[in-house]
Amino acid sequence: MILTAITNVTLPLTDPILKFLVILVIILAAPILLRKLKIPSILGLIISGAIIGPNGINLMERDGSIILSGTAGLLYIMFLAGLDIDLADFKKNSSKSILFGLYTFSIPLLFGFVSGFYILHFSLNSSLLLASMFASHTLIAYPIISRYGITKNRAVTIAVGGTLITDTLSLLVLASVVGMTTGEVNSAFWIRIIVSTIIAVSIIAFLFPVIARWFLKRFKDRVSQYIFVLAMVFFGAVLSELAGIEGIVGAFLAGLSLNKLIPSTSPLMNRIEFVGNAIFIPFFLIGVGMLVDYRAFFSDFQTIKVALLLTFIAIASKYIASWITQKSFKYTPDERNVIFGLSNARVAATLAIVTVGYNIILGHAESGEPVRLLSQSVLDGTIVMILITCTVASFAAQKGARKISLLQSDPNNEKDNPVYENFLISLSHPDNIDELINLSMLIKKKDKRNSLYALNVINNKNPDPGADKKSREILEKAQIKASAADVHLNTLLRYDRSVPNAIMSVIKETQASDLILGLHIQYVMTESFLGNLTENILENSNVTTYIYRSVQPVSTIRRHIVVIPQHAETELGFPFWVVKMWRLALNTGSKLIFYGAKETINILKDVHQNNHIEAEFNLFNNWDDFLVLKQNMQKDDNMVIVMSRRNKTSYQSGMKNIPNYLNKYFTSYNFMLIYPMQLSTKENNNASLLDASILASMEIGGIGKAISKILKVK
Repeated sequence: MILTAITNVTLPLTDPILKFLVILVIILAAPILLRKLKIPSILGLIISGAIIGPNGINLMERDGSIILSGTAGLLYIMFLAGLDIDLADFKKNSSKSILFGLYTFSIPLLFGFVSGFYILHFSLNSSLLLASMFASHTLIAYPIISRYGITKNRAVTIAVGGTLITDTLSLLVLASVVGMTTGEVNSAFWIRIIVSTIIAVSIIAFLFPVIARWFLKRFKDRVSQYIFVLAMVFFGAVLSELAGIEGIVGAFLAGLSLNKLIPSTSPLMNRIEFVGNAIFIPFFLIGVGMLVDYRAFFSDFQTIKVALLLTFIAIASKYIASWITQKSFKYTPDERNVIFGLSNARVAATLAIVTVGYNIILGHAESGEPVRLLSQSVLDGTIVMILITCTVASFAAQKGARKISLLQSDPNNEKDNPVYENFLISLSHPDNIDELINLSMLIKKKDKRNSLYALNVINNKNPDPGADKKSREILEKAQIKASAADVHLNTLLRYDRSVPNAIMSVIKETQASDLILGLHIQYVMTESFLGNLTENILENSNVTTYIYRSVQPVSTIRRHIVVIPQHAETELGFPFWVVKMWRLALNTGSKLIFYGAKETINILKDVHQNNHIEAEFNLFNNWDDFLVLKQNMQKDDNMVIVMSRRNKTSYQSGMKNIPNYLNKYFTSYNFMLIYPMQLSTKENNNASLLDASILASMEIGGIGKAISKILKVK
């Protein structure tokens, strides 16, 4: 029966199950087979699409399902580019992105117009349309950049920003040429384009974040969150198309608008990248391959001539633009390769332009053949150009990305920075597991030497018959949460008559550097709780300790109000908790607002000059008037209070009132208490944590230098 079914198979395939199976096999096998040849996986998918497509062995057609999935994949690439980009760095380098966008638009446009008008002898409109094809490009190599983990590199930032500019300008040229050809270009045409674009961009930039923050605060279901994000991507694309510009622009803007709400270390981000890289983007690449027609290259001399010219101009003009960009900004050759790799491939906008040009019929020749704005030879030559530029872009991006990645992970850096971080999360209530795990992933450095532990303690003094089962369920839930973000979590279950004693034992056992304690929203903060914590844990363990209570997801926080006591900079743990706050802001795109004494604020200002994080600095030194800070609190703020112990230099008498203030006036806000790491009077079990060079710099008053050194390994 199976043999009969196989022999009855006709080409192209029509059975949707069989078609989907073939595509899945290609997605699985192509990268594996080509990896040994050091050929980029995206190139393997394009070649596979060419082989199985209608111009190859005709295994399947490029039908509606392929086009739909491919369109989703292209929008996904642009969305991920906007989502991955470092917004602070993007703002800082916006002028560079604009300049690169003008380079990579104007140089290919000039080369394309000259070649079309003077070499191929096209008309003015046809030459302009051909030139706009050269100016546009697609971030087809972005998955390679993402795989090497350099999406926040400055070269990637300006390349992504420049893509938005050059593609928009290219599509405006397309609209103008079409309008001139059909006689529709007038003042009303430009007013309509400008007004509709402003409306669409404003909705995406200002309304999308408000909607997304509202949704993510109220709906924590993983499937609902992902579907919501996907809907926002396509909604942005639709708004963009309604405005008269390509949907990829709207998808990119949607990524920028949701950038701060989806941290790179979050489970939601992991799901977005996983589904995109596993399904949507491969479908897009295979669909691109199906467009390739090798026979077109050998059809006639005119097609060969056009294809060679298009390919040469396309590659040369983009390389010149990348080279000028490198020299203008004094970038490295590897960064130039990355910029060239990201800007050289032509797919999306190029296909849109050549298809529109081919479909516009200007008249008919004497033979009766239609005279098109862009001829059949240009269409065939463009397909060849797409294949070659995608190939060159893939190799260039891979070469540059690999070298930059190796420099970023240079093992010599680890010798210079022997600081490690092991986070211990004490879990007792199932409802705050997600937020404690999220917090730890946002402030923890990405380093293979660091570990994350989750601890649940069963009190033997008054045992609960169902305690063992409840504890294991809590730890299992924590492990599932961490695995959703592709983070390994070590779970620990301890039996002890004293919870603080159990925590201290595990701190020594795991050599933890940071301890996170959760306070459930139903509980209240009491002075006795703080007292027991200080006496039983901080006095005996040299760790930075955080007490965190969450009323909304940390990813939806706009600002972190950090209140610092006077002389905090003189204590050992100062640079360590500062780094964590900087990481929290960096990973969530939130703003830091510091309140502290003049000496402390000056140090933080000095450090902040070298970092692309939005921050504000205010003088504050009267802890007896702590409630004055309540006046400056806004919706979606997080209150962070740096505490100290009675025998330490930064202790303030007003700290004893903090529990009462939090219970009465800050119940609607997230808050976090930080107890900085201290040198214990007892044996220091975490001595390896302290870099001697950092301690030395602190002893001579170089706190800013110490923080800067730790920030370099964030």
